Amino acid sequence: MNLEDWKSQIKRGTLEYCILLMISKKAYYGYEIISELEKSPMLAAKESTIYPLLRRLLKDGLLSSYWQETTEGLPPRKYYTITEDGKTYLAAMSAEWQSLLQAIAEISGGTADT
Repeated sequence: MNLEDWKSQIKRGTLEYCILLMISKKAYYGYEIISELEKSPMLAAKESTIYPLLRRLLKDGLLSSYWQETTEGLPPRKYYTITEDGKTYLAAMSAEWQSLLQAIAEISGGTADT
């Protein structure tokens, strides 16, 4: 396995968590999510990755959505918000993430921020 394959595996496993974290703070529309993720090159993802993930999160009841008209004469945008089930799932994911960081820190002999 090369480094790019490893980075891809990490990204796949964390995108869902990052998207739920973002949407837990405010409603986002799809392209806005993609643009926000692009600010961190490790998390940058294409539409072909993000939109199916958003559809699955909707289907699983972790997100809800609504359409909103734009003032710029553009087509309406589909905004995503987190549901109560999504908040519960996100809290569980956060606990697991912290456990993972702690385990890595223990192995590396550093702190959870390592």
